[in-house]
Amino acid sequence: MTEPLLELQGLSKAFGAVKACDGVDLTLLPGEIHALIGPNGAGKSTLIAQVAGWLKPDAGAVHLLGEDVSHLSVAARANRGLGRSFQVSSLAGEFSALGNVLLALQGRDHGAFRFWSPLRKDTRLRAEAVAILERVGLAERATVQVSTLSHGERRLLEIALALALRPKVLLLDEPMAGLGPEGTRQLTEFLQPLKNEAAILLVEHDMDAVFALADRISVLVYGKVIASGPVEDIRRSAAVREAYLGDS
Repeated sequence: MTEPLLELQGLSKAFGAVKACDGVDLTLLPGEIHALIGPNGAGKSTLIAQVAGWLKPDAGAVHLLGEDVSHLSVAARANRGLGRSFQVSSLAGEFSALGNVLLALQGRDHGAFRFWSPLRKDTRLRAEAVAILERVGLAERATVQVSTLSHGERRLLEIALALALRPKVLLLDEPMAGLGPEGTRQLTEFLQPLKNEAAILLVEHDMDAVFALADRISVLVYGKVIASGPVEDIRRSAAVREAYLGDS
């Protein structure tokens, strides 16, 4: 039996009387895109924050590559192979696209930032940064200041920063948000083969993208997983249509 790269066991988090996550079980297998969907307020962002290490769960555990990482920091989880792109941009807008990737690589290798000038002269890191930008289609925009990049380009750059960590597991929090049809198509084409390098837990509202990408889907409503399984099972589920997808 294939062992999951990421496993959530009974993950729970409450804010006062509101149970944002209520005993969530979920697995992510090698070579898989597992989509997490649900209406606004379902608890998706709270769940992802617990997986990433930004929030401590009230109960339950997060296992990454077979290790219980529930009490580890964000940085420690990243060092163990967990990468993440954020729903809200975390890019350094005053730096270039290349500069952002260089900073991510330097943080990966050294755990703390050095002065910018020596970092720019590090030919090994620079070559790796350029290669990562080429992968996401931003090589020609390497020297452009991030604040002047288009929304779609910034989303690609966020994924480039995640890839700089050489992750085994990627958490993608609404990567299609704000993209037009062409941007969504391009990002979907990029993510599909990426799952063979890093399994992906995908939070996304764009159901066309979800159905195109996902191997499995879990549906979160009021903090509980009400259904989980292959795409066609979720499409046919009466409970899922009533709670989220609608009759269409």
